[in-house]
This record gives sequence, structure tokens and C-alpha cells, in this order.
Amino acid sequence: MNATEQAFLQALRAALLGQRAEPALSPTQWQQLLNMSQAHKVLPLVFEAVCICPSLQQADAAYLQAVRRQAKQQVVMQTLRTEEFLALNRRLRAAGVTPMVVKGLVCRSLYPRPDHRPSSDEDILIPEDQFDIAHRVMLDFGMQTSEDIQGAYEVPYRKAGSPLYIELHKHLFPPESTAYGDLNRFFDGVFDRSCQEGEVLTMAPTDHLFYLICHAFKHFLHSGFGIRQVCDIVLYAQHFGSGIDWEALLSNCRAIRADKFAAALFRIGQNHLTFDPTKACLPPSWQNIAVDETAMLEDLLDAGVYGSASVSRQHSSNITLEAVASQNQGRKQKNSLLASAFPPAKQLQGRYPYLKKHPILLPAAWCHRLWHYARKGDKSQGAEALKLGQDRIQLLQEYGILD
Repeated sequence: MNATEQAFLQALRAALLGQRAEPALSPTQWQQLLNMSQAHKVLPLVFEAVCICPSLQQADAAYLQAVRRQAKQQVVMQTLRTEEFLALNRRLRAAGVTPMVVKGLVCRSLYPRPDHRPSSDEDILIPEDQFDIAHRVMLDFGMQTSEDIQGAYEVPYRKAGSPLYIELHKHLFPPESTAYGDLNRFFDGVFDRSCQEGEVLTMAPTDHLFYLICHAFKHFLHSGFGIRQVCDIVLYAQHFGSGIDWEALLSNCRAIRADKFAAALFRIGQNHLTFDPTKACLPPSWQNIAVDETAMLEDLLDAGVYGSASVSRQHSSNITLEAVASQNQGRKQKNSLLASAFPPAKQLQGRYPYLKKHPILLPAAWCHRLWHYARKGDKSQGAEALKLGQDRIQLLQEYGILD
């Protein structure tokens, strides 16, 4: 890690403790640190921790004012989202729906200043047979969606004139995914084990921690994930540690080849954030896992939130997902270049929505995608995505996810 990355982690650690940090950085380094905070969607957290740091005051005044305004705006918008979400949650429960809140609000509540941890959306899991009722409540509340409400495993809703964005889940993971669709089986009966946290219904601690790990794992298989997810995981593990069945969690992680992956996250939390294995009741079976977290930390610092730091990184997911899917299905992995240039329809549906209803148009999407690269002169970007994908396959091998 360079000095800026070290200072970034130092500031984030202070924020998780509700403290101040005073790294000595140059104006250029400060700009890099704050840009990194934005890329990882932790700007309000970090800025609160460093805002009175003497060396920060030497940074460009106009830039600093813009960052301060941006951080305040994110906090205000999060406060509004939280208030509206709780109102919607009450409406759903009054209608007889069982909305189980995952991530988002539950994780935010663990931070010293919850609304300084931004959430762009709120995820709600409901029993599939309650979807029609939940959909009507959402519409009555002013939420709108353009998705196929019957075919999608999750349906996104937005509200006009409001920052509220909801993803209503029938399943936690897309069942059709050959890379991680089978993760849903671990959450059978999750409603029978649910618990109340404040105003919301959520998963029992062991289920929820495993879900947080699985969610990060899913993004790791794509193009990576950022430090905010690590913060969520280690804060949750430490807060609910005494109620977590650590051996069951380890068994589940081993079943999906994510035990070294999860152990590396706890090691990052212990060495760079605020995770205390003793307070979390982390047993020797976890602490004795031999793993070096360095490569994981370097990858996630480069990734930004959900691996979106660069277009090349996002496109590299075609290679890693194909490798994992091939292993899961017991077939030979495709050529990396072919996997990158001609990904399956499921991986392109976000960019080309017509593939959801008309997967037969996949060749047209391939042509459109290749034409887009050629028009923009993105040959170097394609080569970079290929190299990054191959490097990340080695990373997945290092943590035991791939053979």
C-alpha cells in the first residue's frame, strides 16, 4: 500500500470508532484520499474523521468546499431515505407482508453515525407468495418500477421526487446464475429464524453474517468489491458475535469454497480496521485458518464499491464468472479471450435489457458491444480487461475459490 491508502484506512478506522484522524498528507495526496473515499462510498465517514486535520486545510479551498458540500448532501439524502424507508416498512407490515430487511439499514445502525454510512438502496426479502400484495403496497406508496415483476428474482422500485430506491427480493441471489445461484439453498427457512432489530424484521445473526459474506463473495466473483462491505461485515460480526454459530458459518463457507475468502476479510478487519476477534467470540477454528489478506486488500482498494472503479475491471467479470461457472458445472473453462468478448446473455442483461425477454438476440448484443469498443477506440481497454481478468483468476485460486 502507498501512503495515501494507508492514511485512507487510518481515517476509516477512526470513523468506525467515532474518533478523529490526522494523517500528514500533501494537497495532492489529500485529493487522492478523498477521491478514494468517494469511489468506496464512504466519503461522509472519512471526511468527518479528517475534516479538522491541519494538513487538510492546505488543500485547494474550492475543492475542499465542494467535498464538504458533497459529504453533507449525502448525509441529508441518507436521512431522508431512512425516514421514507421506515414509513414504507410500516405500510408493508400493516398490509400483512413480512418484509425482511437485509444489509442497508441494519448495517448502518452499527456505525457511530448511521447516516454517515450511505446506502443507495434498501434490500427487502419477502416470501415469494406475498409478492403481489407487496407490489400493490409499493405502488400505493408512490413507488414505480419498469421491470418484469413476475420474471425477475428482484424488482427495483423508485419514487418520483424522492431519493428512496428499493430492491424487492423474491430470492437473495438470481437462481439462474451458474456461478452463485445455488447460494439460495442456504437460506431456506430464513423467515422461521428471523428476529426483530429496532423497527425492522431481519435475519438471525448467523444467517445475516453469512449473507453479508455471500454478497461480498458474489461481487468478488464479478469484478470485486470495496472496503465498505468489509466494514459492514466486521462491525456486524463483532456486534452480534456472541449470537453467531461460528462453526455452522464455517461449514457453510467451506461448502461454497469461501472459507479463506471470509477469513481474509476478518484479517483485514483485525489488522486495518476495528475488528476484535475476542469481542466477536471468533473461535480458534476461524483464527487458525492460514491466509494472507494482502492480495485481497490490494484488490478491493483498487476495485471501488462493487468493483466499479474502471470499465476494464467491470468487463473482466466475464472471465472470472465463466471460470467459476465452468468449475461448478464440471466443464472445461472457455478461452479467456472468448469469454471476455462473447459473454452469456445473463451477464449482459444489465447493459442490454432486451436480452431479458429476448435472449435469442444475444448475437446482436455481442455485435453492438464490439462496435461500441471499436467506435470508441477501446482496443487497449479490452486488452486491459483481459489481463485483469486473468490476474483475478489467479486471485480466486489464491483464496481457494478456483482450483
